[in-house]
Amino acid sequence: MQFLVAIHLPDDYDPSKEDASLMKDISDLNEEMIARGVRVFVGGLQTATRAKTIRARNTGGMVVTDGPFVEAKEHVGGFWVLECESLDEALDWGKKATVACRAPVEVRQFMEAPPERLKVRAEAEAKAAQ
Repeated sequence: MQFLVAIHLPDDYDPSKEDASLMKDISDLNEEMIARGVRVFVGGLQTATRAKTIRARNTGGMVVTDGPFVEAKEHVGGFWVLECESLDEALDWGKKATVACRAPVEVRQFMEAPPERLKVRAEAEAKAAQ
């Protein structure tokens, strides 16, 4: 099962103020995730103020606006995608992420693709590999 572990940071978060101990703790966590074979992907995001939101217009076409999708005091600042055996295991990693990042995290399981979608994907990948 794959899980998203998303780090929530305040809107006014300034990454230039991160200290060496924070960076070491996050690096150590990443190394532990790699060693345990659970880390699939990791990414840090630029601040929410640099986000763009795209909405479809009722009259057709699209409109692109500056800023995040929702107005909030916190936004996702980075994330891990983990391969875990259970929600409990993902929550254990989420707890470690909360400590390392010194910020709240959200843990959510990815929806599993229906078998017919997996079959179509496998066929498309096999065709592309030829």
